[in-house]
Amino acid sequence: MKSNLFMLIIASLIATAAMAQSNNVHKTDSVFQLVKKYFNAKQPDSIYALAGEKFHAALTPETFRYVCANQLFPIGAIKNSSLLSFVNNQLATYKLEFETTTLQLQITLDDKDKIELFLFQPYKKQASEKLQTVATSNLLKTETDRKVDSAVQSYIKKSNTVGLSIGILKEGKVSIYNYGETKQGNNHLPDANTLFEIGSISKTFTATLLAYYVNDGKLKLTDPLAKFLPDSVISNKALTDITIEMLSNHTSGLPRLPDNLLNHSLDPLDPYRDYKKRDLFDYLKTAKLESKPGQKYAYSNLAVGLLGTILEQISGKTYEQMVEEIICKPLNLNNTAQHLSPEQSNNFVTVYNDQGKETPAWNFATLAPCGALRSTVNNLLAYATAQMNVSNTKLSKAMQLTQQVTFTDKDLELGLGWHIIKIAGRPYFFHNGGTYGCSSYLVFNPQTKLAVVVLSNSGESVDATGADIVKKLQ
Repeated sequence: MKSNLFMLIIASLIATAAMAQSNNVHKTDSVFQLVKKYFNAKQPDSIYALAGEKFHAALTPETFRYVCANQLFPIGAIKNSSLLSFVNNQLATYKLEFETTTLQLQITLDDKDKIELFLFQPYKKQASEKLQTVATSNLLKTETDRKVDSAVQSYIKKSNTVGLSIGILKEGKVSIYNYGETKQGNNHLPDANTLFEIGSISKTFTATLLAYYVNDGKLKLTDPLAKFLPDSVISNKALTDITIEMLSNHTSGLPRLPDNLLNHSLDPLDPYRDYKKRDLFDYLKTAKLESKPGQKYAYSNLAVGLLGTILEQISGKTYEQMVEEIICKPLNLNNTAQHLSPEQSNNFVTVYNDQGKETPAWNFATLAPCGALRSTVNNLLAYATAQMNVSNTKLSKAMQLTQQVTFTDKDLELGLGWHIIKIAGRPYFFHNGGTYGCSSYLVFNPQTKLAVVVLSNSGESVDATGADIVKKLQ
């Protein structure tokens, strides 16, 4: 039982922490970019102003100025920098290249997004890189080719990564780059039609279905959740103030996962497979919220899974049928599905955990709307293109509704399903995904018409790689 509980906790973290990690990566990286700017301008007071109470308590402004003037600034300007790791959703380690030396800088932020840890160290070369050159379709002929390659190398060289497929839409031109293998040792590059688990990017498909039915008059965003629940569940007064919108923008107060998922998980490596609708409703009868509905963002696979169950009820169709009929057929997304045909299965990657060990792909039952879809770079680029190009179709109108801001808190903005983030100062609609064996990343900007898709058959997050590509191309 302890082993199963441990695996469940890990499953929960992998499935949901990717989004929180990405938000925290962007916050930390924004602070780091300011540090780099002020460091090169030799402005210690500006760096000190970025720090929080604990940092200030440990170091006075005068001491910090002395350290900068006598130990740090004499090293010279930071010529190049790159994010090496982001541990425990908090500790960022950056590689800093100076004219004559290389160091690394560790940074953490406090709960007010101020610097708490600020530690320069000798550079430690990242352990366990591949010994051989990784195969790629990237010909390195154009500036874009070279920019993408420079962003990718630190990821694909890691010994725990296997394959990578990247799609870029910029200025109306599509570029596809592939690295590594679809399976360790098969010497077969992925391509634009190779299928990966896309994990929580599925939530944006679910949000699009919601918006479609809202526009169709089947339900309202302001409808109370209780309207769609059986009488045995309605009796739980904790659910009274939750609306349909809150399920999609992660403000319902519901936890990440139902606490009875463990009881119905027969395979700890495939944690969602055996969780049925009756199990979900049994949980909801006594569910307790973690915050008051509508007031706080807290990422929830449970909430979006529940939303999908409600959409199934009002449509009379399964989640997969809704995705196929409302989104995939109109957009010709022929390789986006929950369950793969035999032909599609032949193009599905072998998946590996973040330790580089082969692991089963995930299967979903009731909670499918939170992360069950598989797709390709070609299909996700077409999906992002449709999100950016406004038309008079019912699907386009639904997509535009998902992009309307529904919740803000400090620097956090959410639509329906989409997170609205800033990368190097520019806004993007964003979602990522993480299963045990795949990582995914999708961003687009409707104004600049830039879209980036990154898919990996490793549990190692591709968030930093995706963000670096965007920075280099925008």
